[in-house]
Amino acid sequence: MATTLKAGERRFRPDRQLTARMLLTVFLLGLLYVAFIAALLVLLKSTFVVIVVAAGFLISQYWFSDKIALYAMHGHIVTREEAPQLHGVVDRLCATADMPKPQVAIAETDLPNAFATGRNADHAVLCVTKGLLRRMEPDELEGVLAHELSHVAHRDVAVITVASFLGVIAGIVIRFAFYSEMLGGRRRTDQNTLVILGIVVGVSVAVYAISFVLIRALSRYRELAADRAAALLTGRPSALASALTKLEGDIARIPNKDLRTARAFNAFYFIPALNKNSPLPGLFSTHPSLEKRLDQLAAISAELGRPA
Repeated sequence: MATTLKAGERRFRPDRQLTARMLLTVFLLGLLYVAFIAALLVLLKSTFVVIVVAAGFLISQYWFSDKIALYAMHGHIVTREEAPQLHGVVDRLCATADMPKPQVAIAETDLPNAFATGRNADHAVLCVTKGLLRRMEPDELEGVLAHELSHVAHRDVAVITVASFLGVIAGIVIRFAFYSEMLGGRRRTDQNTLVILGIVVGVSVAVYAISFVLIRALSRYRELAADRAAALLTGRPSALASALTKLEGDIARIPNKDLRTARAFNAFYFIPALNKNSPLPGLFSTHPSLEKRLDQLAAISAELGRPA
């Protein structure tokens, strides 16, 4: 007799390990702000400007991340009349998980993928591409959507969005510093100014590199957590495994030049926009390997099939 899950057990239950990792990531990134803000003060020499620039970017990322992501991916919100099947699946999953329904969107691209974004469950968007809808069977689509909804329920979408803020600003500071140095060179900038600019660039590079690694470490774990939550919610780990296998195979056949634009959003995607020939070390990958994800789903399937 197979193990069955009660209604209450099929909701997205809190993942304590994911919560601990999110808190640790935010804490470590917070420590970097000390050095980063010091670098900004040295470069801009204005506390007011530093506060305005940093706050402006943070607020825009936190409050408008869903709109920014949709715009970048050429996505648009769709009504129930425009996409009845898609809305129907999302409705069933949200009812099962007892969570607010996010806005539903479709991206005009044949790249098969999906992502969720937004600052919380009440202000979230779940977006799928036309390529995904064209390729997925109903049970596979349900697994993918459950995976993305779990990101919203676990609040890791908001954490990734805020965490990436520091890296974005550090990258801007690096470019601004190099620009300032070029202008300074034309004015015969003194040696002390060049040394200060060098320190600013060094601190910004270190901040960017550390935040880059921390975010990717969190991203890999959150994908496993979402796979696990989706498999338990739907009760069909095999459907999610089938979707993963199919999508990785399809993406591997897409020309590399067509994947370049999408790579900037890999941390948010259901499956990374990379082909099999991409020499991406595990340390820098936004997702765990396909083998690791399939092994976890196989273990969950075996657990659900055990005698009660």
